[in-house]
Amino acid sequence: MATLTRRGFLGGAAAGLAGLTAQGRRPPNIVLIMADDLGIGDLGCYGQKQIRTPNIDRLAAEGLRFTDAYSGCTVCAPSRSVLMTGYHMGHTSVRGNTGGQSLAESDVTMAMVLKRAGYATGGYGKWGLGDRGTPGAPPKKGWDEFYGYLHQVHAHNYYTPALVHNEDVVRLPGNTGGKRVTYSQDAITEKALGFIERNAKQPYLCYFPSTMPHWELLVPEDSMAEYRGKFPEKGFPARGRYAAQPEMRAAYAAMVTRFDREVGRIVDLVKKMGQEDNTLFVFTSDNGNALGIIGEEYFNSSTGLRGHKQNLYEGGIRTPMIARWKGRVKAGGVNATPWSFCDMLPTLAEVAGAKAPEGIDGVSMAPTILGREQKRKPEWLYWELPRWIGKENRFADEVPMQAARNGDWKAVRPKPGGTVELYNLKSDRSESKDLAQSEPAVLARMEKFMQGARTAPRSLNEPGVYYWDEYKE
Repeated sequence: MATLTRRGFLGGAAAGLAGLTAQGRRPPNIVLIMADDLGIGDLGCYGQKQIRTPNIDRLAAEGLRFTDAYSGCTVCAPSRSVLMTGYHMGHTSVRGNTGGQSLAESDVTMAMVLKRAGYATGGYGKWGLGDRGTPGAPPKKGWDEFYGYLHQVHAHNYYTPALVHNEDVVRLPGNTGGKRVTYSQDAITEKALGFIERNAKQPYLCYFPSTMPHWELLVPEDSMAEYRGKFPEKGFPARGRYAAQPEMRAAYAAMVTRFDREVGRIVDLVKKMGQEDNTLFVFTSDNGNALGIIGEEYFNSSTGLRGHKQNLYEGGIRTPMIARWKGRVKAGGVNATPWSFCDMLPTLAEVAGAKAPEGIDGVSMAPTILGREQKRKPEWLYWELPRWIGKENRFADEVPMQAARNGDWKAVRPKPGGTVELYNLKSDRSESKDLAQSEPAVLARMEKFMQGARTAPRSLNEPGVYYWDEYKE
């Protein structure tokens, strides 16, 4: 069988689909749903008591819920780069969160892998890996259709005047002159539903990277009404391009529940189209919770884990992960195997009968999801976040903030060039007791791995292309 490399396809990659077709079985549809800045504790199935998430909770009850799954990074764009390429943060292309940085022309994405295996591919929501005209634009990275935000700063506004369809700017009705008429996530969901309807007769990958509940904290009144007045409120002032929100807690809860509603609409449509028994749903979030950035802990979004988005403690990178495939994934399962976003590409490739690119960092978790013996597990997990020096248009030449996990051991370098801390997550899930001094041998092993786990970020002549003037009114 032909193989795939980071440089591209060497031919004949539809063999996986052909093989399954010859056996009279259609490869499964894959629906990959990703929230934005959703904390692991924001879902009922992970312990949330004040925010309703019945549809996501049902996916967990009917599928497999992971307790020790991780995002690709602690911020948006790099995490998505890990998800799409199967390379962890020491090797993936997009390692900065400046906005507009692009995947390399040579990068092979999960969409490219599955498209070559005969899948229809559609992405709906936030991309963050290359604006229009760059090598990372979705049509160049395996997507038959993409609708939403290409640039993550653009995605900070829910009543934007325009979104992007493939590489064309399309206007949203009524969102001019500061008016709030069309909620962008509503339009995005409709496009995703249309893709599922059109492709019911062939295998498809539907990628639904929602912008919710990322700031700005705005949601239509039909959702806001459910939570208004239910919590002691804390206002959210206008910040940069974020709108002010005097009822921050109600708005956040309403956004999570509205997102859950959209998940339910997708699941219900798949069932209506007669594909429920032949569809793998995977649900996750792109990084840890963001509310902790402003010291907001009312909803316990990190379930007591230390940290939040923008740092590499558990609260910044531990994420919900749910897999549901009726009749194939055992219902009500809970699994504590540590794995991360770089493992998603090989996992979905194996499920689809396709071949993942050679040399990537990820390991397929398909055996665990499907109830088989997992002969090879992800042994080491790795994260970093290089510092971007905007005025000089480059990454800092320094050892970045880093983290690694091996078994129960977790090492964290919380600041660039800083001292490495060591924690045992089995006995100390909140990372409160630094064991670096008492466990020198373990510390040395973790530091050695982190030193060898990375290459320098590729140089960029500019942080990226951003067509902001065309996205405005």
